[in-house]
Order: sequence, then structure tokens, then C-alpha cells
Amino acid sequence: MEKYFAIAFFVISAIWYLSYSATRLDRLHHRVETSWANLDGLLQRRAAVALEIAKSDIADPASSLLLTAAAHQARDAQMKARSQAESGLSGALGLLLNDGHFVSGSIEKDLLRELSELTDKIRIAIALHVDAVNRTQMVRAKPVFRIFRLAGSAPLPVTYEFEADVL
Repeated sequence: MEKYFAIAFFVISAIWYLSYSATRLDRLHHRVETSWANLDGLLQRRAAVALEIAKSDIADPASSLLLTAAAHQARDAQMKARSQAESGLSGALGLLLNDGHFVSGSIEKDLLRELSELTDKIRIAIALHVDAVNRTQMVRAKPVFRIFRLAGSAPLPVTYEFEADVL
């Protein structure tokens, strides 16, 4: 009789552990999705601010054209081309800001301040996203998660190249 209780206890403990582990992995995947949604929103806002800067007096006509093209490409890019598009926008913004344009109007100063604040927020969002991805990948690499396929059909989360070179 004790033998059956021991087996039942072991089976219940194993089921509880697998359920707990699957729930933990689900929360990690949710964290990755949430951090990506936050980062994506900030990147979309950065592209919008870049378009406003392109239309302002900060940029000369050539820089304005380059910035407009990069911003539209970043806003409309599919996931496969997203890294290249975001890197292009970072490069265009970097060229414009490193050019040393004199900013005279309050609207232009507000745009540059907003861009600077957005860039700081994007850096934080990238750090959060990369941390969430790394933790999820680390957990999914454990044998129990692979053997029992606790991730289900969820794709393995990844980081993107542009996350290393945001302004």
C-alpha cells in the first residue's frame, strides 16, 4: 500500500513540476512579446519623430530626403528587413545629428529633445527585450523543457541586429 502512495506522490509531483515549468515558460514568452511590443511602439514613434525632423528646418534638403526615406522604410519594413531598416534610420539620424546643425526654433529644439528622450527609452526597452529573450532561451535550453516539449509550438525568441546600434 505504501508503495502505491509513493508512486502516486511521485507522479503527482512530476505533473505539478511540469505544469509549473510550462507556466513559467509561458510567462517568459509573454514577457518577450510584451517587451517587443513596447520596443516596436517606441521605434515607430522614433520613425514618426524622424519624419517631423525631416520636414522641419533642422535638416537640409539632402538630409531631409535621406531621413524621410529611412523613416518610411523603418515604419513599413517586414520583420525580415526590420534590422536593416532600423539600422538605416539610426545611421541617417546619426549623420544629421553629427552634422552640427544650428537649431534656432523652439519647435526644432522640442523635436531634438523628444528624439533624445525616445532614444534613451529605446535603449532601456532594448535592454529589457534582450534580457527577456536571453532568459527565455536559457530556460528553453534545459533538457526537461526539450524532452517534454513544454514550449509547445512557440517559436524560439530572437534578438535583432539593430538592437546593438540604436543611436
